[in-house]
Amino acid sequence: MSVADPAPVALAPDFVPDPRLTNEDLAPAGERNWKVFDLFALWMSDVHNLGNYTFAAGLFVLGMNAWQIFTALLAGFVIIYAGMNMMGRIGQRHGVPFPVVSRISFGVWGANIPALIRAVIAIMWYGIQTYLASVAVNVMLLAAIPRLTSWTEHSFLGLDALGWVSFVTLWLIQALIISQGMESVRKFQDFCGPAIWLVMLALAVWVLAKAGWTISLTSTPHPVSTGEQFRQWFGAIGLILATYGTLMLNFCDFSRFAPGYRTVKRGNFWGLPINSTAFVILSVVVTAGSLEVFGEAITDPALLVAKVGNTWVLVLGALAFAVATMGVNIVANFVSPAYDLANVWPQKITFKVGGMISTVAALLVTPWNLFSNPDVVNYFLGGLGAFLGPLFGVIMVDYYWVKRGTVDVEKLFSAEPGSPYYYRKGVNPKALWAFLPTAGIAAVCALVPYFGDVAPYSWFIGTLTSAVLYALICRSERSAGATELAEV
Repeated sequence: MSVADPAPVALAPDFVPDPRLTNEDLAPAGERNWKVFDLFALWMSDVHNLGNYTFAAGLFVLGMNAWQIFTALLAGFVIIYAGMNMMGRIGQRHGVPFPVVSRISFGVWGANIPALIRAVIAIMWYGIQTYLASVAVNVMLLAAIPRLTSWTEHSFLGLDALGWVSFVTLWLIQALIISQGMESVRKFQDFCGPAIWLVMLALAVWVLAKAGWTISLTSTPHPVSTGEQFRQWFGAIGLILATYGTLMLNFCDFSRFAPGYRTVKRGNFWGLPINSTAFVILSVVVTAGSLEVFGEAITDPALLVAKVGNTWVLVLGALAFAVATMGVNIVANFVSPAYDLANVWPQKITFKVGGMISTVAALLVTPWNLFSNPDVVNYFLGGLGAFLGPLFGVIMVDYYWVKRGTVDVEKLFSAEPGSPYYYRKGVNPKALWAFLPTAGIAAVCALVPYFGDVAPYSWFIGTLTSAVLYALICRSERSAGATELAEV
């Protein structure tokens, strides 16, 4: 059923929200100043990073050619675009962040379950992404200033002196940006998204010139059978869905600041199917060019920039990769836990305080040690990541199918028994009945080696199974709602 687009909501002046459920950051957004370019730049910040570059380049090395990678990831980004629009519509219509949106389906207290799951994943990846950026910076600093090698001879808590300097510097810059609030986030990602495009285009021109402007888009360094190509093609779609399933879950954190739903759709269109696919093409072209020039496919752009041999290029590259990682970190791994932690204790934790807690936690977990332990990354973060699909499935079915887009925003800030989002002691048991078993299924698919062939599809499996199960559990509730609408 279609959902109308009413004017952005605000709490009534005479309404007194429960202080345990609200603060200025969790209430419906007052200023709606995120335009199409802001959302477009948000996606540039999120997509233009070392992880996505390496992911696309890695598919080339595994046996897919450039055209296969392009079509697979374009299909994935179209699906992601649809999912982002669905969550984006909720945020734009009601003006509230993800933990408050979660109250619609999980209850005013039960919303802390999806919020904290998302927060823990984001905090861990916040630290890991900062560490990966510091490694890229170190590679280029050592190439530009060889005498810094002496700074790598001794380590403390698993990180050498140069690593500490690079990591802490990036960590402090991000903390400074974050401490200024969401408006600072908007301005920063407006800058860093386009800036990375310029650097990547320059790298592509350099590689193509070295290759004599002739590279093959139909060959691969490791040819595989046709059957294996099909498996990798669908696997690439599944993996890109899992990658963006994190931000798809809390995209309402950003769309809540858009003046209209058309703005959300246009920003997402230019930022996802168009920009993201273009970045994938650029990544693969550069990797194919490196194969032509150096005889090997170089999937790490930091190593490729280091081969340029010019000190100023190395410095520029180090800055570019640092800015790229800060962009994706702030968009994908900071905003969410800042709101999620604020939701736990709104009276004491604001968006800025939640952000500072997140940044400190990301440092204290020593992310370089986490990243060096495959079991932690795979079983802990991978297991938690598998829960995101079931959460998305429950929330989408509840909002669009069960409640038909009808939400009493003021009641989201009320813990009165009898309130529509109080459910049973503040928790919706139906949402948990749908989430828990399907999250277990998704986790098994993602982590158990026996199911390795379906592991790339764990997010999709979790989303689909939770959506179907929740719809079955709530079918009587929806029927009752349909009867009430008919009587009206």
